[in-house]
Amino acid sequence: MAVNKIEIALKEALKKAMVKCNFVEDYEINQITIEIPKEKSHGDYSTNIAMQLTRLLRKNPRMIAEQLIEAIDKEEANIDSIEIAGPGFINMFMKKDALTSIIKEVLAEKDDYGKSDAGKGIKYNVEFVSANPTGDLHLGHAKGAAVGDSICRIMSAAGYDVTREYYINDAGNQIYNLALSLYARYREAFGLDFELPEDGYHGQDIKDIAVKIKEEVGDKYLNADHDEMIAFFRKEGTKFELQKIKDILKEFRVVHDVWFSETSLYENNKIEPTIQKLKDQGYTYESDGALWFKSTEFGDDKDRVLIKSDGSYTYLTPDIAYHLNKLDRGYEYLVDLLGADHHGYINRMKAAIQALGYNSDQLNIDILQMVRMMENGEVVKMSKRTGNAITIKDLIDDIGVDATRYFFAAKAANTPYDFDLTLAKSKSNDNPVYYAQYAHARMCSILRQAKENDITIADHFELLVNDKEMALLKHINEFRNEIADSAKSRSPHKIANYIQRLAQLFHSFYNDCYVIDKEHIELSMQRLALVEATRITLKNALNLIGVEAPEKM
Repeated sequence: MAVNKIEIALKEALKKAMVKCNFVEDYEINQITIEIPKEKSHGDYSTNIAMQLTRLLRKNPRMIAEQLIEAIDKEEANIDSIEIAGPGFINMFMKKDALTSIIKEVLAEKDDYGKSDAGKGIKYNVEFVSANPTGDLHLGHAKGAAVGDSICRIMSAAGYDVTREYYINDAGNQIYNLALSLYARYREAFGLDFELPEDGYHGQDIKDIAVKIKEEVGDKYLNADHDEMIAFFRKEGTKFELQKIKDILKEFRVVHDVWFSETSLYENNKIEPTIQKLKDQGYTYESDGALWFKSTEFGDDKDRVLIKSDGSYTYLTPDIAYHLNKLDRGYEYLVDLLGADHHGYINRMKAAIQALGYNSDQLNIDILQMVRMMENGEVVKMSKRTGNAITIKDLIDDIGVDATRYFFAAKAANTPYDFDLTLAKSKSNDNPVYYAQYAHARMCSILRQAKENDITIADHFELLVNDKEMALLKHINEFRNEIADSAKSRSPHKIANYIQRLAQLFHSFYNDCYVIDKEHIELSMQRLALVEATRITLKNALNLIGVEAPEKM
């Protein structure tokens, strides 16, 4: 999907040429592929459109290419010259001012550079993290938080209307056990005998919350009846645990727009009407005293129980009601980011969506594969701080927010990942986040140096003709496309790849081209403008994955 001006102009020019040659009456420009060739001799941009048209026109692709070249309006597309290569590739060499005009665009748009309306305001609900409010957020949640928030940032930049949502599992047995665990620790805080439930929570956080509750309410609940005690400790435990989750996520630069309580589905009578809707559509039946959902009619491998023989719901039932609620709130598409053990969940939930009258493609479930922490070539399973599973807090304290978020964003989320702590801590060019941030700090240093030497940023760029300058400009120009593409596929790692390439091209340019040159002030001013355009682009790209762009390192 082309959203930058140069590529759109080239596609429009090629489309007009196709119509002029009587090849087509009309053509969808997004079907025209424009690429930046690896070899400079192959032009600034290249297209295989002649080969694409071969099947339609039943002509030799080189003949098609020759006719297109003859018909194309080079002036309108800012093309300097065109060549045919190989079986019919069309290589286009741009006028220099077409490429240097990118600098003006970046300098004018600043923090908004890269944004587009590619998403056309389509409403998305992205649900991620959604950990039970019963303890610390661990390694898997850290990945979900980093990836989920990056997806939302990228989609928003591409023009989608995105809501970040956290689903609070506050209605199940885990919350009952949380209440019992808290009550036990509450008794302990008074020096009384206590008994932790078999499936209770033994973490230090439970002790800490119990002490706070003691300080707030005194001995009020020591002799309270069971139901009153459970209700109080459920409420207080959930409140404390949720606040702790919100605080650590905020420190991790993740803020959700909506915190949706599972309990509210029961309180607002959302579950029974959902079941009734499935019944009315004829997608349920009774067997062995249980109510079943005919999910096999929609491609699931087996039917699923909605209500067990004892009258209780399976975990699937409130989940169906919850997804219906999201669709009823007006979201056109839903995205769930789930852990590696949720593969089976995809078909049954898509089946439910269809049974309720929606399209299955309105629900997108992205599976996040497992993460292994590695240090000095060894697997790390436990927190050095607590001796338990590694938490977000451990990662922040050990390597910082920037490195943690960058490393999670840099790898495709649906593939298993070995997170190299040793590399994340290293201050070397092998560390991708250090390499990118150092590039930004270097650009800031150049700009400070220029200011000290009274060298200002130029507003014209006719002296920028070096190949390294052109390569950098073309990559900057690709930023808008990259965001739109990354948003469409929900792939933050594409932005991380873009960042690495941008830093690489900048370092290459810097090593080849003097920026601060008192003997050539005019050239310095023009190169300084390119440095500032690169800095803005890099900062904006880092922000998309929640990483800061330091001015000094």
